[in-house]
Amino acid sequence: MAVNFDLTVIWAFIIAFAVFAYVVMDGFDLGIGILFPTFEVGPERDRAMNSIAPVWDGNETWLVLGGGGLFAAFPLAYAVVLPATYPLIIAMLLGLVFRGVAFEYRWRDPSHRRFWDAAFSGGSIVAALSQGMILGALLQGIEVTDRAYSGSWFDWLTPYTLLTGVGTVAGYALLGATWLVWKLDGDGQAHARKLGKIAALATLALMGAVSLYNLVLRPEYADRWLSAPAIYWVAPIPIATLIVAGFLWHALSCDRHSKPFWLSLALFLFGLAGVGVTIWPNVVPPGLTIWDAAAPERSQIFMLVGVAITMPLIIAYTAWAYWVFRGKVGDEGYH
Repeated sequence: MAVNFDLTVIWAFIIAFAVFAYVVMDGFDLGIGILFPTFEVGPERDRAMNSIAPVWDGNETWLVLGGGGLFAAFPLAYAVVLPATYPLIIAMLLGLVFRGVAFEYRWRDPSHRRFWDAAFSGGSIVAALSQGMILGALLQGIEVTDRAYSGSWFDWLTPYTLLTGVGTVAGYALLGATWLVWKLDGDGQAHARKLGKIAALATLALMGAVSLYNLVLRPEYADRWLSAPAIYWVAPIPIATLIVAGFLWHALSCDRHSKPFWLSLALFLFGLAGVGVTIWPNVVPPGLTIWDAAAPERSQIFMLVGVAITMPLIIAYTAWAYWVFRGKVGDEGYH
C-alpha cells in the first residue's frame, strides 16, 4: 500500500519545531537579560550571565533555521510577512546585536560596565517585545492583495500586538528565572525563585488575556475553539496548560532545581500548540494557507534532504554543549 506524504505539512512542522527550539533556548537567554536589573551589581549579575555564556550564541542557530526555512519552503509567506513587520524585525535584530555586543564588552570594558549592563537588558527587552508583537501582527491578520502585502506601514501597531509583546516578555522572564533556579544556588537561586513566581503569574494572566482576545479577534478563531466537534479536540490544550501551571507553581514553591524549567518549557509548548490550532491551516491569516505559500515540490524535496542532514547535527552539538556545561555555575566564569 502506497503512503503519501504531504511535503508542505512536513515543512510546516519543521519550521514550527525550529521556532519552538529558538523560543525556548534563546528565550531564557533573553529572559535573563530582562531580569538582569533585579540582580545585585557584582558577583550575582556575573553568575547569572555566566550561566548562559557557553550556549547563548549557539541558541540563535534556530532563528536562522526558522527564518531560512520560511524563505525556502514558503517564499510567498516570507514575502508578505517581512514587509508587514519590517520595523519590528529591525528592532528585534538591533536588540539582539546590542545584547550580543554587551555580553562580551561588559567583561572587556569594566570601566563602562554600567552602560553595557543597560545595553544587555535593554536589548533583551526590545528583542523579546518585538518577537511577541510580530506574533501578534501575524495572528491579527495581514492584508494581502494579488499575492503581495497591501497594508500600511503601521498595521502591526495595535493594542493586541502590544498585549502579545508584553506576554512574550513575561514568558521569557519566566524561562530566564527558572533557568537560574536550575543553574544557581544560595541567595541567587532564592531570588530567581521569587522572580519565577511573579513571572509565572504574569505569563498565565497574559496567556489567558491573549486567548480571550483571540475569540473576538476573528470569527474563524472562535469557531475553531468553541464550535462542536472541534472543541472536543482542542479542549485538552487549555486544560493541560492549567495542570502544568499548577505543577510549575508547586515546583517553584519547593526545593526543586531543574523541574521548574522543564515545566516552563511545557507551558510554552502548549502555548505554541494553541497558536497552531488558532491559525491552521493558514501561514498568513486570514487567507494565505501553507499550500498557497509553498515552494514547488522539487524545491521542497531538495531542501528536505539538506535538513535531514543538518538538523540532526545541530541537535547533536547543541545537546553536547549543554551536557558539557551541565551543573551549577561557579564564580570563575568563562571569560
